[in-house]
Amino acid sequence: MDGTILVADDDRTIRTVLTQALTRAGCKVHATSSLLTLMRWVEEGKGDLVISDVVMPDGNGLEALPRIARLRPGLPVIVISAQNTIMTAIQAAEAEAFDYLPKPFDLPDLMKRSARALDTKRRASARPVQPREGGDDLPLVGRTPAMQALYRLVARVMNTDLPVLVTGESGTGKSLIARAIHDFSDRRAQPFVVAQPADLHGPDAAATLLSKARGGSLVFDEVADYDDETQARIVRLLDQLGDSAPRIMATSQSDLQARMEQGGFRQDLFYRLGGVTLHVPALRERVDDIPLLAEHFLARGERDTGSTRRLSPEAREMVRAYNWPGNVRQLENTLRRLVVTSAEAEITKAEVEAVLGNQPAMEPLRGGGEGEKLSASVARHLKRYFDLHGGALPSPGVYQRVLREVEGPLIEIALDATAGNQAKCADLLGINRNTLRKKITELDIRVTRRRKLM
Repeated sequence: MDGTILVADDDRTIRTVLTQALTRAGCKVHATSSLLTLMRWVEEGKGDLVISDVVMPDGNGLEALPRIARLRPGLPVIVISAQNTIMTAIQAAEAEAFDYLPKPFDLPDLMKRSARALDTKRRASARPVQPREGGDDLPLVGRTPAMQALYRLVARVMNTDLPVLVTGESGTGKSLIARAIHDFSDRRAQPFVVAQPADLHGPDAAATLLSKARGGSLVFDEVADYDDETQARIVRLLDQLGDSAPRIMATSQSDLQARMEQGGFRQDLFYRLGGVTLHVPALRERVDDIPLLAEHFLARGERDTGSTRRLSPEAREMVRAYNWPGNVRQLENTLRRLVVTSAEAEITKAEVEAVLGNQPAMEPLRGGGEGEKLSASVARHLKRYFDLHGGALPSPGVYQRVLREVEGPLIEIALDATAGNQAKCADLLGINRNTLRKKITELDIRVTRRRKLM
């Protein structure tokens, strides 16, 4: 490796480490802690490669990229940053950085990328960022350690050929992670293909899929839901892959290893897909990101509707404290509804409570399930109700409100089971017929008599 490399970072240790490593590799290095000095070197025509931090004492490295491109077309820039967010990676790609690495970075990896940058001399025409269709993707926003760890892992695997399995509950953004891996990789100019079970049936299905994906990315969506025959077809398809094969990825809500151990998922497919497993944390595992996401969705709502909305401090705390079983997708839908229905610019705690209290109960896939006792199911829903209040107590009268919520469906289902025959229904429930009639009136239950078909 040879060439002159310009290093800009306000961390003296990083400047020293990079200078030593690049010099040993045969390069000449100019290092500075100033963005102003870096730009002067660029204007003077120095350097074959720039390695720059984002946040500098006298400026922003990302914001300098367009100017570098105008001054020195073809000069590759590798961005390194401690702001380890997907947005940083997106901004680096949009500004046509040659590469992006989050801190802490792997030095041998950076050396390899530097060598590639010097060899290719910024073949920018082959590295565009493809525009995405639609605008409903969940945002990859988060500053919590769990999300930072995910961002770093995404950055490390995106330019490898290892298969990737993305796991996580519904609504966490698994598909968006797969898309991000593709969009910020060396394969970004190639197709991104999401396969469904129907795409794997037919005599030429495998060849058609591989032809569509070419050297891009092929994603098997919610692969745990595929039946055994479809799983076998995937195994045969993966065994056909050649040198120009697409990158293989899969997503799953279920714990595939547990499914495999229970005989519900093929072992040979599990090991073919699980080169690297990326777990997208549930929203309740990164509660400190909830206010950030809420602000993002409120801003999006303002763009879509023209209505400016903000959460009151009490409403913000309720949103933060809620369990969010539907994860980011549920949070997005809730805030979109509040943007439309809120009477004033400031969304109140009561408005949040009303929207959340009327939502259908959404539970993580691993929660509940067949065979769960009624008491356990009721306990989950009651906990959700108390969680809704963000640490405060609900208004008085909980006992009667809960009984009413249980009593109504119980009587309606019992009446349906007895074809609307109130005498039979009362006997089934073990209550007096007059009591049943009173409850029907109080709860405003509609009774329809019909012939019961057995």
